[in-house]
Amino acid sequence: MGKSLKKFLKIFVPIAFGLFLVWYSYDATTPEDRQQIIHYISNASPFWVTLSVLIAILSHISRAIRWRYLLEPMGYRPKLINSILIVLISYFANLGIPRSGEFLRATALATYEKVPFEKGFGTIVTERVIDLLMLLSVILITLVLQTDIILGFLEEKGVNLIGAIGILVVGISGLFIGTYIIRKSKSPLAQKLKSFLNGLLDGVLSIFKMKKKWPFILHTLFIWVAYIGMFWVIKHTVAETTSLSLSQLLVAFVAGAFAMSTTNGGIGLYPIAVSAALGIYGISSVSGDAFGWIMWIAQTLMVVIFGTISFIVLPLLNRNR
Repeated sequence: MGKSLKKFLKIFVPIAFGLFLVWYSYDATTPEDRQQIIHYISNASPFWVTLSVLIAILSHISRAIRWRYLLEPMGYRPKLINSILIVLISYFANLGIPRSGEFLRATALATYEKVPFEKGFGTIVTERVIDLLMLLSVILITLVLQTDIILGFLEEKGVNLIGAIGILVVGISGLFIGTYIIRKSKSPLAQKLKSFLNGLLDGVLSIFKMKKKWPFILHTLFIWVAYIGMFWVIKHTVAETTSLSLSQLLVAFVAGAFAMSTTNGGIGLYPIAVSAALGIYGISSVSGDAFGWIMWIAQTLMVVIFGTISFIVLPLLNRNR
């Protein structure tokens, strides 16, 4: 398979899958259901939607500030406004091509702040590792808080818990064995993988060596509290979801997080995943779909609007560079 075909498929398949899910979500509802969902969306409280968007913007600003903490030990201090605009551009780019935002972010940093691409990209990889650890922490907290409900749901769906745990154990064991083999192997591929893994580990551990490690950790916590907060306030836009507790909403939050990584910006899949998770607590599919679509539309429009503005403003602010 040629490189151009692989590149095309990487872009086309997620978008096509997302559009298929939009059609599937539409086809799976009756005209009455669709009318009610549209009613919920069009009558969503502007206050709560705006609050959700504002919390999201604060999380992006916090991410830009946190990013600068990773760059400082290497001797780079990019302008805060440039960091914010570049972060917003990266989110916008990811809507079109998955993970393109990370490369664009490092490229823009190199262009406007003269930070070598590989160093800028290394800090972005470190960020992603930290965010993955935070997501795993949220998943663990959710499992602890909603153990009975989640286990009951899995049993109802016929999921073999013992088999699932066995697969998990095998997977973790395989990860450790694979890591051990890579570290001991002398092959060129193994050396490259070892170098990559060591780089990731060094990036994570560097957090505890930086001068501003506590501000970095506090910003990390704030970013994830903001993610959950912008999700939580949306419950007030749909009558049936207002009574849900934070721990119950965390289940839907985790489902939505996985959906976001599957299709471009969660298109199509995000509302389906959120609605399915809310259904565990007796929320109707109509209300669940409305919740998911309100959240997705609000955040996507925010990314598109501010991302577009950032694309225009960034070169104008740096025209003398």
